[in-house]
Amino acid sequence: MERLILKRLLNWKKSPYRKPLILKGVRQVGKTWVLKEFGRRYYENTAYFNFDENEEYRQFFETTKDIDRILQNLMLASGQKILPEKTLIIFDEVQDCPKVINSMKYFCENAPQYHIACAGSLLGIALAKPSSFPVGKVHFMQIDPMTFTEFLIANGDENLAAYLDAVNTLEPLPDAFFNPLYEKLKMYYVTGGMPEPVLMWTEARDVEAMQEALSNIIGAYERDFAKHPNVSEFPKISMIWKSLPSQLARENKKFIYKVVKEGARAREYEDALQWLVDARLVHKVYRSTAPGLPMSAYDDLSAFKIYLVDVGLLRRLAQLAPTAFGEGNRLFTEFKGALTENYVLQTLIRQFEVTPRYWSQNNPPYEVDFLIQRENDIFPVEVKSEANTASKSLRKFRELFLEQVKLRVRFSLDNLKLDGDMLNIPLFMADGADRLIGLALEQRKNG
Repeated sequence: MERLILKRLLNWKKSPYRKPLILKGVRQVGKTWVLKEFGRRYYENTAYFNFDENEEYRQFFETTKDIDRILQNLMLASGQKILPEKTLIIFDEVQDCPKVINSMKYFCENAPQYHIACAGSLLGIALAKPSSFPVGKVHFMQIDPMTFTEFLIANGDENLAAYLDAVNTLEPLPDAFFNPLYEKLKMYYVTGGMPEPVLMWTEARDVEAMQEALSNIIGAYERDFAKHPNVSEFPKISMIWKSLPSQLARENKKFIYKVVKEGARAREYEDALQWLVDARLVHKVYRSTAPGLPMSAYDDLSAFKIYLVDVGLLRRLAQLAPTAFGEGNRLFTEFKGALTENYVLQTLIRQFEVTPRYWSQNNPPYEVDFLIQRENDIFPVEVKSEANTASKSLRKFRELFLEQVKLRVRFSLDNLKLDGDMLNIPLFMADGADRLIGLALEQRKNG
């Protein structure tokens, strides 16, 4: 499998300002594989230490802060050689080892010649504790589920991925590319972007094994809920997690606590929900009252939508069978909007630094699915799971905020085109949204 994050890791390796790396990402998203593959490709050797499998390694960090001594102990215990610049040192499963995380400060200050990468699941939770974090002494990187582009490459469709990458005019795609890309996107909704289910599908075309891999990942996450420091939160986290498909299936996708449990109140469930957000198992998208900067200044903190980390996990959690993706299946049609929105959010979160927001008003009701900030501009985004779409809410948004709206963006199954200030991006081109918006702005400026 080819993961695009390898390019970012190579930039980190070459950087004159390199600091120890902390790679964050949910369980089974491919952190360990990526780091080992990176070591294999770009270093003479890799020294790998797993603090979950070998808890005794933790002691080396508890007794001293002397980097030379720590490294000597690790080499002797593991039989691996560690050379400055030439060895990639991987510390894995560090989420329960504050002393190891804290030692990054001393590696950064006293031994910058060593290349160190740390990984762990639930690191977002561990780092939310203020205990001993080496502020300013580490470089963070986030690894998310595989993108649709990475899925195409894994599926042997490098030609389609290369074609998407090469599109540099806002003109309709020929059917010879459009139709297969739409078919592959439906498959991506089924597998999602977690490496194991993708592997089961792309290598063996084994639907049962792919289903089981997704179930196992969900099971692993549900076991992780028990790691909340307050045991009484465990059932609440579980209930929120299980309510997500029905939250997203509703016409108005604003998160409602009553869907979790009849009579549930925000203050009882806030901590449980925040745990899921810190673990990055879910993304929280706030309602925005206006397209202003900074975006956070316009957040309505009482209204938000929640999306899952991965579209395939959402499909599995909703217990939607893979066969639903055949033509005209009622189940898929009803839930298609939720999957499509989740998929688009996943790709927007990767491309834009600021977490997207959404906009709505009640009387009369209008809703724009997402607002994204690109440089210092804010763009309204609408997501449609079909073709031939009308965009009442985008029209209303432009009326209300005419001065601020340079471009409106719609993801749908219509072909690629720029029509006045409306850019339509086919859903399977969502990974290239940032680049396509740039092309549209350029064309409008010159047109």
